[in-house]
Amino acid sequence: MSTTPQHPSIRPYQADDAISTLRIFTTAITRTAAADYSPEQVQAWAQPGQRDAAGWHLAMRKRNSFVATANGEVVGFSDVDEHGYIDMMFVDPQHQRQGVARALLEEAERQARELHATSLTANVSITARPFFERHRFFIEHRQEPVKQGVKLVNYRMRKLLNEEHI
Repeated sequence: MSTTPQHPSIRPYQADDAISTLRIFTTAITRTAAADYSPEQVQAWAQPGQRDAAGWHLAMRKRNSFVATANGEVVGFSDVDEHGYIDMMFVDPQHQRQGVARALLEEAERQARELHATSLTANVSITARPFFERHRFFIEHRQEPVKQGVKLVNYRMRKLLNEEHI
């Protein structure tokens, strides 16, 4: 039996993905992003234990969410709207550097192009910024959103889709 992870597959978000995607969201922030944010910022952003699966599911359903799976388990998720805005992209910390984020971004770009969006945009964390830069996103500006009364730092980033063949 091989223990090599398979290339992630992408499929639409389903109701039974709520618990696993909420867990991925929380652990990605509390473990991965904790390297770039203070404990107070991590708590305000992730709000561990304060979100319920039903409310999470409703929010995921409102966005055009999709999940990455590998070896039968959900290992990441993302979304993209008709304007090319990516609201969330998170990967399970145990599955980082295995092509999951790349597969999610490729799906977001594919869907955005299908919807005739001219660019992809996202509010990107300090932690995710190098990944997005490697995939030809550029910083439009630095932002300081406030969550639960705590100031965070992120970057409004954009990738133009009409320059693909330059």
